[in-house]
Amino acid sequence: MRGGLAVVIAVLANVVLVLGVDALGIAPAFRALTIPPVAFLSALGAGGATVVYWLLGRFVSDADRTFVRVAVGVLLLSLVPDLALLAIDPAATLLAVIVLMAMHVVVAAVSLWVLVYWRAEQ
Repeated sequence: MRGGLAVVIAVLANVVLVLGVDALGIAPAFRALTIPPVAFLSALGAGGATVVYWLLGRFVSDADRTFVRVAVGVLLLSLVPDLALLAIDPAATLLAVIVLMAMHVVVAAVSLWVLVYWRAEQ
């Protein structure tokens, strides 16, 4: 249930971010900052985080702590392809790639909050 909530919140937050970027005219030709790929990849990221969290809960004694570490590591690794876009996509600008990286942070933050911290608060 919380995993589905994480997916929905992450997708909605990043779609709102895309709409803001569109309104500001930041890199209008940059396909990576359009709703279909952003929504799909946000859902994939939060869904993947949910699966990892579930697996850690089954096999690791301190799943919350381990998940936070794994999430931070995966977040850092996920930023590398965004930087590569600067070299391979002529429509990519530095500002557009920074926004794309911020979207990764949104998915990670939402996933951590909903899966780890929201549960801990209940």
